[in-house]
Amino acid sequence: MRAAVIVFPGSNCDRDLAVAFEQAGADVTMVWHKDTALPSGIDIVGIPGGFSFGDYLRCGAIAANSPICRSVVNHAGRGGFVLGVCNGFQVLTETGLLPGALMRNAGLKFVCKTVGLKVETTDSAFTADYKAGQVIDIPIAHHDGNYTADADLVARLQGEDRVAFTYTDNPNGAVADIAGVLSENRRVLGMMPHPERAVDARHGGTDGVAMFSALMGQLAKA
Repeated sequence: MRAAVIVFPGSNCDRDLAVAFEQAGADVTMVWHKDTALPSGIDIVGIPGGFSFGDYLRCGAIAANSPICRSVVNHAGRGGFVLGVCNGFQVLTETGLLPGALMRNAGLKFVCKTVGLKVETTDSAFTADYKAGQVIDIPIAHHDGNYTADADLVARLQGEDRVAFTYTDNPNGAVADIAGVLSENRRVLGMMPHPERAVDARHGGTDGVAMFSALMGQLAKA
């Protein structure tokens, strides 16, 4: 598997995401936001957490208009895989690759802790190595993680089995407890929690490992 991790000014989880991909066996290239094209042969693009461009305007809005994001959108349009974590999820909604929006936490405070996530679907390359209904422990660290969508969109996401994860104890006010959603072709995942921070027991847990191993397995079959 060949992975590209996008780096914006203010990204602070890019190396964490690269390490998680590498640990799963991927060959990783770090790609600067001003680059206009992804390296050839990329299987998956990772958009990391952090505070791209200082979270000015709306979180992820400036990053979504960076030159490299045009290539990310094209990559997704060709059926390529994309994983956006935290700020990366915000970027994906701003590019239109995923529906909905991430708003200020309901409590108006930055939240940093490990939370329980319920795996809502195993029908994706990202979640195939989990069990439906399984609860995993994954860290969060965000100020604008309140997933917001109208009732029709929520019903569509649920009806199409595109809610990847929900919170067992909602930390930010997200509608329907949604923590992560999939694109229509199920090859783009955006999630607020950080699976790349749960791949080493020395860091507190390994419940994120299955996501990266699942990706490797699915890409090997492709």
